Amino acid sequence: MKDGPRTAMVLAAGLGKRMRPLTDTKPKPLIEIAGKTLLDRGLDALARAGVEQAVVNVHYLGGQIVAHTAGRSSPAVTISDETDQLLDSAGGIVRALPLLGGDPFFVLNADTFWIDGDLANLQRLALAWDGARMDILLMLARLEDATGHSGTTDFLLDGEGRLSRAKGAPHGLIYAGAAIVHPRIFEGASAQPHSLNAYFDRAIAAGRLFGMAMQGHWITVGTPDAVAEAEAAIVRHGGS
Repeated sequence: MKDGPRTAMVLAAGLGKRMRPLTDTKPKPLIEIAGKTLLDRGLDALARAGVEQAVVNVHYLGGQIVAHTAGRSSPAVTISDETDQLLDSAGGIVRALPLLGGDPFFVLNADTFWIDGDLANLQRLALAWDGARMDILLMLARLEDATGHSGTTDFLLDGEGRLSRAKGAPHGLIYAGAAIVHPRIFEGASAQPHSLNAYFDRAIAAGRLFGMAMQGHWITVGTPDAVAEAEAAIVRHGGS
């Protein structure tokens, strides 16, 4: 699958409480950073990686996302409606599995984005994917290459690319909100609220969670104050 996944799951159903008052009237994925919504930044990155179909889950003010993506063709957007119940990261994916198909797919958080290096990072992720060894492949960012991150590190990367939990180790890496996942990991799972973190831990235990350090600069937008920081980082790192 060296040409990369053709489908993607975009996680856009969160409540965005930390972004209030900006999210009082619009969902967080539709917040604009330097004139482009967070959601469109993610969808544009998927399009550059050759993704043809993106499933976007919605909950809070989901009608706005439905309307915003209605005319999109690259990638084409299918909505997975969670208006009845917010399902968290893994539950949302499980509900959307019939739309995603049986092949590995990208998973993308709708509230982070990045400025690519020489080769688009999602293309690099696709090139690094090896389904014989991997169940999940995470894109990771270095602390020094991140804007807006207020937490610690998430994972340690060994010489073969396998991951373990960093537990805040200063030389660890941040999960950058992008991954390739094989749908087999969800076999038998139900579409109830639960997190992807449980699947990360299972894959670690099986030696099948891998990571790739991204090139370029990673940006996360968690609070209203982070909008100006993000826009300054775009200018500083030559993005648009």
